[in-house]
Amino acid sequence: MSNESTEQLYNDAVGLLRRLIATPSFSREEHDTAGVLDAFLKDHGIATRRHKNNVWAFNRHFDLSKPTILLNSHHDTVRPNGAYTRDPFAPAVEGGRLYGLGSNDAGASGVSLIAAFRHFYERPDLQYNLCVAITAEEENSGADGLESILPMLGPLDFAIVGEPTQMQLAIAERGLMVVDCIARGKAGHAAREEGDNAIYRALPDIEWFRTYRFPRESDLFGAVKMTVTIIGAGTQHNVVPAECRFTVDIRVTDRYTNEEVLDEIRRHVACEVVPRSTRLKPSSIDPKHPIVLAGLALGRTTYGSPTTSDQALLDIPSLKLGPGDSARSHSADEWVGLAEIREGIELYIKMLSSIL
Repeated sequence: MSNESTEQLYNDAVGLLRRLIATPSFSREEHDTAGVLDAFLKDHGIATRRHKNNVWAFNRHFDLSKPTILLNSHHDTVRPNGAYTRDPFAPAVEGGRLYGLGSNDAGASGVSLIAAFRHFYERPDLQYNLCVAITAEEENSGADGLESILPMLGPLDFAIVGEPTQMQLAIAERGLMVVDCIARGKAGHAAREEGDNAIYRALPDIEWFRTYRFPRESDLFGAVKMTVTIIGAGTQHNVVPAECRFTVDIRVTDRYTNEEVLDEIRRHVACEVVPRSTRLKPSSIDPKHPIVLAGLALGRTTYGSPTTSDQALLDIPSLKLGPGDSARSHSADEWVGLAEIREGIELYIKMLSSIL
């Protein structure tokens, strides 16, 4: 592709991002931005598909006999926090920065992936198919986002998930599992040493969560991390509580599945353990995968991401990669550099070119 047309892709991407910023798209309320994305792709001659607030498309010469690469990012946002000094829905460019809610997380990634997809869209000679999917409900891990359309996308070989990584290669991501624990005792009067205090029954289990180290440690993340974050018991000062409930936040590494961690916990504690969900899985890609090697050849570095994204919903190798900086996500007066968008488009195209 010529430099002129690459420049057009960049200009179109920035224009699209400005329209997305100007259109509120809180999780579960992304109908209007889904319309913006759908119209943009159609205006550029690309046939789209839509389910609820998820929009996706395949390259023109899609071939069932070829493997498919998923290019995914999300278009929902969190709600702006009270520290904003700017209108979060007024896209403004100042000093090479584009300000606005969702500009960094993850609008820049979404529009850059669309630009890369457009670059290859008409090519008849690709070794892979491409599917670009800009999806909903990532910020609240909702069931009507990427997860809801995966059966409609067909077999996928691997994915690039667009999130702000400064275009460095996040080759693994921690999973997240939250469990609610219930220690049971027997109520009684505190003055007469009656009952079986559920708080005391909970203490050994809480101490186990604080001190236990899982045997397998990740090269990227180290140990599985478990933190007791909520606790509650008792109704009044003179009644021995019959029940003590506490919650544990668990960050799972690429060395375990969520189910393996849950089984290990249940083998060691006496309390009842109920996971809220096991669907946010740890994810990774082989450091020697061709797309990772393509990034390394372009001077990128690899790391393990501590944050959770839609990678957690994928059962295929996936690489988290995108323009912007995770430190700016959910911050007041969110912004992304225009140069970051340009670099994102160029690097996505170069990396994919090496394998397509």
